[in-house]
Amino acid sequence: MTSNTVRSATEELARLQADGCTPEQAWALFDRLPVAAVDEIVTGRWQGSEIQTGHPFDGVLGASGWYGKQFDDPNSVHPLLFSDTDGKIFAVDPRRVPLSLTGKVPLPGVRAIRKSLRYTGIALRTQRYTARLRAVEYRGVLSAAMVYDHLPIIDHFRRVDADTLFGVMDMRGMTEPYFFVLRR
Repeated sequence: MTSNTVRSATEELARLQADGCTPEQAWALFDRLPVAAVDEIVTGRWQGSEIQTGHPFDGVLGASGWYGKQFDDPNSVHPLLFSDTDGKIFAVDPRRVPLSLTGKVPLPGVRAIRKSLRYTGIALRTQRYTARLRAVEYRGVLSAAMVYDHLPIIDHFRRVDADTLFGVMDMRGMTEPYFFVLRR
């Protein structure tokens, strides 16, 4: 990727995040981006942020204290890192997260739950890795993907620049794409 192409993709992603966008606009950027190789992203913690596309999950991860993901090696992945109100970061077992309530609990309720994470988070935490990284073909491109061990979810990644990944969650039964960004 040339430096102009990287700058263009980085600037476009910044606009999409600042202004929100349609799923079609997010797909247009995602589909133009180069692959993210598994061995290039197994570098530890990545901080996450959302892209507002009108998805029912919009705002929920941010309000809940989602921090990001941790890729220690291809077989050792923490797919969900959260931070409590004191900034302490911890891994959560995705099976313990009530995904069926996502989009049904108003954001103020989600924020209230986050305030209690210091105490209630103990029931959600795990030291075990609960996902793996693999190269998976998606939308005609073979790129890094995070496969959850116990849930029907695959997060697909494309590279924006050396320190930024653009991701989309592919979850069985979810009809709309959910887009997010990871930065190291």
